[in-house]
Amino acid sequence: MKIATLQFSPKLGEVAANFSRAESLLMREEREGLLDGIDLLVLPELAFTGYNHPSLAAIAPFLEPTAAGPSTRWAARTAKRLKCTVAVGYPEAAEEGNFNTIFDRHITTEETGKIAYNSLVFVSSTGDVVAHYRKSFLYYTDETWAQAGQGFWAGVLPIGGKGQQIKAAAGICMDINPYRFEAPWTAYEFGNHAREARAKVVVISMAWITRLNAEELSSQVMVLDQDTLNYWIDRLTPLFGPQGAQSEAFVVCANRTGEEGISPRIGDVRYAGSSCVMGMTKDGQIRIWDILGRAQEGVLMVDTDSPPAYSVSLKQVTEPTEAPTDDATDVPEA
Repeated sequence: MKIATLQFSPKLGEVAANFSRAESLLMREEREGLLDGIDLLVLPELAFTGYNHPSLAAIAPFLEPTAAGPSTRWAARTAKRLKCTVAVGYPEAAEEGNFNTIFDRHITTEETGKIAYNSLVFVSSTGDVVAHYRKSFLYYTDETWAQAGQGFWAGVLPIGGKGQQIKAAAGICMDINPYRFEAPWTAYEFGNHAREARAKVVVISMAWITRLNAEELSSQVMVLDQDTLNYWIDRLTPLFGPQGAQSEAFVVCANRTGEEGISPRIGDVRYAGSSCVMGMTKDGQIRIWDILGRAQEGVLMVDTDSPPAYSVSLKQVTEPTEAPTDDATDVPEA
């Protein structure tokens, strides 16, 4: 399977410029023929609107109709052009009485008018919406404007130009953390969900932060964020080792880069990059085909039928003595 992530630095609220930047990065790879035969392309959380919106009023001008706005239309055009499945994060404005997609249940609410969600839409190579997910575990920033979704998503996705039917699970950033940072570390809510769904492909669209300062980031553009990678692996513990439901589950972590000012709850907002494609096996191996740097913009393209760039065996990771405090919490070395 050929899987790609598009890691870039969208500017807050500059939607047109963000579309242009994404197109530029993709077309650079297309001209070189590097995207030939791609099956799946995954973009970050709120890919074209930026993430650090401080309130519902601030993000309201950028909310998009359910699976029908600018982000979905971009995904449809790109999916048809590349003949692949595309997943992109966007801020959703859902109206009472409409439907998500042909696969989803009726939206109900006690309130009238629009309801905002942090959402992820999947579009097939034919340009059709084939899955839709609303973030269930909200981060501090999301809580200022979004409603929580109705649970993690899993199902069968048509992948690639031939529409191969593959069991998949999807989450958005905070979803892989303990619920509200209050649930037990070892509850592994999302990891267990993906395992129980017997997902062969696990898609996680992200806007994952880092504690590094601006100078550190600018001097380490091509360096992966090791603490972040360790954390992601640990939070997906149920997928590897004897308890794994698949011989190997492919995990796509699609993060963003850049800075977005200040958040009242977390201070300076900078993103960890480090988008990657991993395979987690029942024999306790982690195969990492490739990974981007902390501040690197570009397309990560891997072929899971080829040997990975890295392969490691994991030691047992123990529960930390203190609960994590944000999306960038350190974890023991893998």
